[in-house]
Amino acid sequence: MPLQQQTHGPCPTDPLGAFLHGLLTMPDLFAAGGFRVADTATDTVFIEPGCCNGLETWQDWLEVLDGTGCSYFGHDPSSAAERVGDTVRLTLDAHAEDGSPVIELPVDQVRALTTGAQTDLRNFHSLAVTWAEQHLPTHATAVTAALARALDLELTE
Repeated sequence: MPLQQQTHGPCPTDPLGAFLHGLLTMPDLFAAGGFRVADTATDTVFIEPGCCNGLETWQDWLEVLDGTGCSYFGHDPSSAAERVGDTVRLTLDAHAEDGSPVIELPVDQVRALTTGAQTDLRNFHSLAVTWAEQHLPTHATAVTAALARALDLELTE
């Protein structure tokens, strides 16, 4: 079975084959992590990626800026961002019973940060393309397409 197919089947037993099998056959890929927003002057964290929030959800920030105006970023903590007029309110734990640190940032600043993060993800993907072409030449196209899916990047070639 060629590894480029998007089907499940027997998993290869070699480490590279097993890694590629999962990467290339799983329909819902994720990139654990997410964005962390902190005030470096006070060392206060306002958005901490929760367990259900990865890099693939970066476009949730666009939803805050241009869509519903609100998004949650996993839980434990339950970080949230909400657009209120020309500001974005960031709350570390929206479900905290005894209050939670909150900061408000101008929409333009959050948009610039989001654009910068998207650029970083695209640049990372570009580096991964070069790496895959050098180290996995027979699978480079499929691997980098899977990585783009995992990072929720629409690539223009």
